[in-house]
Parts: sequence; C-alpha cells; structure tokens
Amino acid sequence: MPTVDIDPDELRGLTGREEKSDDELKDDLFGLGLEFEGRTEDGEFELEFAPDRLDRLSVEGVARSMRYHYGDSRGVHVPSTNSADWTIEVDESVPDERPYVTGAVIRDVDLDEEALESLIQLQEKLHATMGRKRAKGAIGIHDLTMLKGRSATDESVPTIKYVGLEPDEDTFVPLDADAEMTPAEVLEDHQTGQTYADLVSEYERYPAIYDDLGLFSFPPVINGRRTEVSTDSRDLFVEMTGTDQWTIDKMLNIVCYALAARGATLEDVTVEYPDSEAANAASDGSQTQSGGREIVRPDLSTKTKTVAHDRIETILGIGLDPEEVIDLAERSGLEAEREENDDGELVYEVTVPPYRVDVLHPLDVIDDLGRAYGFNDLKPTYPDVGTVGGRHERSRLERAVRTQLVGLGFEDLLNFHMINEEENYERMGVEPDADVYGAGEPATIKEAYSEDYTMLRTWTMPSLLMVLERNTHRSYPQHLSEIGFTARVDESENTGVGENRHVGAVLASHEAGYEDAKARLQALAENFDVDLETPPTAHPTFIPGRTAAVVIDGKEVGVIGEVHPKVLVEHDLEVPVAAFEFDLEALR
Repeated sequence: MPTVDIDPDELRGLTGREEKSDDELKDDLFGLGLEFEGRTEDGEFELEFAPDRLDRLSVEGVARSMRYHYGDSRGVHVPSTNSADWTIEVDESVPDERPYVTGAVIRDVDLDEEALESLIQLQEKLHATMGRKRAKGAIGIHDLTMLKGRSATDESVPTIKYVGLEPDEDTFVPLDADAEMTPAEVLEDHQTGQTYADLVSEYERYPAIYDDLGLFSFPPVINGRRTEVSTDSRDLFVEMTGTDQWTIDKMLNIVCYALAARGATLEDVTVEYPDSEAANAASDGSQTQSGGREIVRPDLSTKTKTVAHDRIETILGIGLDPEEVIDLAERSGLEAEREENDDGELVYEVTVPPYRVDVLHPLDVIDDLGRAYGFNDLKPTYPDVGTVGGRHERSRLERAVRTQLVGLGFEDLLNFHMINEEENYERMGVEPDADVYGAGEPATIKEAYSEDYTMLRTWTMPSLLMVLERNTHRSYPQHLSEIGFTARVDESENTGVGENRHVGAVLASHEAGYEDAKARLQALAENFDVDLETPPTAHPTFIPGRTAAVVIDGKEVGVIGEVHPKVLVEHDLEVPVAAFEFDLEALR
C-alpha cells in the first residue's frame, strides 16, 4: 500500500490541535483510515493510506481531513481564484501521444523547508499513483519570477507555449546540471533523463515548454534549472502535461488545495488549444472561450451524487435522522441537501469537492458517512434471517486442496489478484493472444491509479515467480503454492469476464526438476481420486522437452514443466524452478 511521511508537529500546527499527543494523533489518523507504519529516521509518521484518497498525499491534505474529523471544518470549501493573467498556448507541433496541458498560478505562498518538502513529496506521490510514474500525467512547478512571457499579438498578456521539438533542436540547463543540454542529451547523459527516457524516446518530437527567454521545461522528464523552486520562492507557476485531461486537472486540484492551505492565492490560467475540436475534447463538457479554443484552469467545479436515505441505513446498519445524515456529510467535507425523488423516497443531493477523485458511486459517499459516524461505534446485530452460515462447496474444496499442498511440503501463499501486462505476459514469455495456458484477453482496469496494477491476472504463475524474485536473499529450497483467483475476458459470461480458481505451485532449489513437480502433482491427483495424464506440450514459459499438459479425467486443464532460463533470468533467479498450474474445478 502507498505510504506518506507526515511531521506530527506540522500536523498539529495545521490542525490547530497543539495539545494532541502522538498517541492521540495515531488514534485519530486510524479513524480516518490512515494506519501508522512506524517512524522515519527524521521522526516523521509513516502512514499507510488507501490509494483512492490521493488528496491525503501531503500533510496539508491529511490536516484538512482531520479538521473535518474534529468538526472544526464543515461542508465543501472551494477556494476562490483570481482572473487569468497567464496563458498557455498549445502548438500544433505538440506530440499526439501527450496532447493535453493544464496549469495554475500560485501567489504569496510561504515556502519554508517543511512546506517545500511537503510539496516535493506530494509531487512525487502523485507522479507514482495517479500519474502512473509520469506516463499519464507529469507535474512541473516553477518560480514564476524567473519566467518571462508575452504574446506575439498582445504584449500585455504573459504567455508560455507548449510545443513539440526535435531531439537536438534546442538546449537548456536541466535541474541538477551545470551545462546546457539538448533533450536528447538529457535522456542519454542525465540521471533523471535516463530514468524517464522510455516515456518519450519513441516520440518523433519531444514535449517542451517555452517562455519568452527560451526552453524551461522538458515534460515529463525534467524541469530547467532557471525556474527551480526554493524557500525564497513566493509566486509559482504550476503546469501539468499528460495523456488525459481529466487526470491532470484532478492532479492540479490536489496541488492547488495543498498550496491554498499554506495561505496562497490561486490564479486562473487560460489554456489555448490550436482549434476548437481539441479544446472541446479537453474541456470535458466545461465551457470554452474565444470561439471554443480556450479553457480556463484550474477547474474547481463540484460534482453531485444522489444517495437514497434507505440505502444509507441499509449499508451502515443503523437508523439515522435526515439532520444526522446532513451533519455527517458536512463533517466528511461534503454537503447534502434532502429531496424527494419521483417515487416519493427521501434522497440526498451530495456535493463533492474538486479535490476528491475517488467519489465515483453513491457507496463512496456512504463510506464517508460511516467514517464520520465512526465505524468503531457501530454495534453488531444479528441478521434477520433464520439460517446458519456454513462453508461454500468451493471453499471446502479449496481448503482440502490447500491442506494437501501443505502436506506435500508447499508453503501456502495469498497474492494480489491484480497485476500488470508486463508481469502477466511479457516477463513470462507469453503473448496475450497465444493458444497456451495463461494467455487470453485480460480484464483491464479502465482508470488504474498505478502502473503496477492495471489488470486482473490470467494465471497464478507470474505471482509465484514474483514472490521467488523478492526472496532471493532467503535460503533454498523454496516450495510455494497458491490457490488463487484468475480472470479473463469471456463474452459468453453475463459480466463479460470469466472468473476461475487456479492451483499453482513452484519448487525452487538447486536440484528442482520436472520429476519433482510431477511427483507432487501425481500425489495430489491420487488424494482426490482423479486420473492424471501429462502428455508432452509446448509452452513459452517452460523448457522445450521438459513441459507437459496437465490432463485430469481426460480434460486438459493446466501445464507442468521446468521454467525456461530466459524467464528465470528475467526474475533474477539463479536456481532451477519446476512448476505446475491447473484449474481447481478439475479436482471436484
């Protein structure tokens, strides 16, 4: 889970609760869903947080949530913005792969060391989560006093330009450098450039941002040294580029709210796209200006969700008066107005603030209401049903198979169901459309917050090898097994996704071989009184000639073999690995 480092003294100052002890703060933070994981070397709290609450990636965001929790703040707060002075002109030469930009001017911000560190951490955490390691959205923060902008037609309007340029077309001095470099040289010779080179190296033209003095930002890779932010900076220019306008707009809102909490004044920026079609695509339905070519950012508009009173009580399991619901909403940083729908039912129109990127469904609102009420204050009650609970048939089968695997010397694992395409396919040598076990069209996450988890895994073997990869420092043998959830697109299912349970196992040691895996698989089959056959087959994850299909009761349900050296090297494994995987239902 993601973590964020918070200075407890700064948290006390921003919440106005100087009297709170560290233990009291930990308890209050836990009530918000922020778990204390320990302290950093500097004595800061290391907090684990739910990855959906990206507004809590900084001490300012955490402090805002705590003020609502204490009842010191209520309802939706939308900071005011001054009219736009600066304009970002988007040139037609901008790479098609990264066409969107947004921005804001921040004035009169007080950046001491703690505030600057918090801003840098917020930037890095947003890059790692919502920005998908800068691939989907990248943030540039600049000292406004070091920028000089003007329009070719109107010198009274300070303007910067977002353009595309050839790799060696221009030079600038990047951060942490002393000499001028071209963008191509940055990707080749600069440490940060090498880290993010894959994001733009295939572009014909590189993204670049200019003011009247020249190139000052090379997104999503690195900013120029000329506009570097320090504790002496008071006015900032925030620009963000990306592949999706909604994503960078929401990232901008989170940054703006964090800086507004430091007493800063927000100022609009006009984004001028080359034509009305591009602007309308970027506006997401918001109003465009100047013949439809311009949008104004930041977009601090609120959204509403309709939530039924009966559903709130059903989900939380408590009775609430309408006034209580409205009070809980306000203490969650939301606002609720009671209404009646067409069927005469009591509902609430709930207003969601601009920095909340996680409220996508009425259940998200109900979760907030429950936290404001206090989940620890909910009293357990017996359900109004006359049945006694028991294990599902599938659960009994899983338990029996798991017990047998442990008896055969395997250590039982429980891995994440989510993974990414590289781990599931590429590192295993498997093509998604190949006719082999583990392939198949994946069920992907439409708006994934992390590059690490973009799809549901199609088989368990990648997860098992990832565990071996992370445990190369431990002694061998390592015999691991998992009975885990898998999924792939299946149009024959009502949901469009076929869900399965797989049995996967790996044996890693200096003597591991096909015979070891086959012996354990045979023992498992005999314990469940099924017929096992292992005819030779080919599979890219395994060594040719040391691979077989798993056929149970005449049906091919899996694969067994010795893992291919290429796959071992890909996972930094220096010992042989034998493995098998098959569908759990085959043992029923």
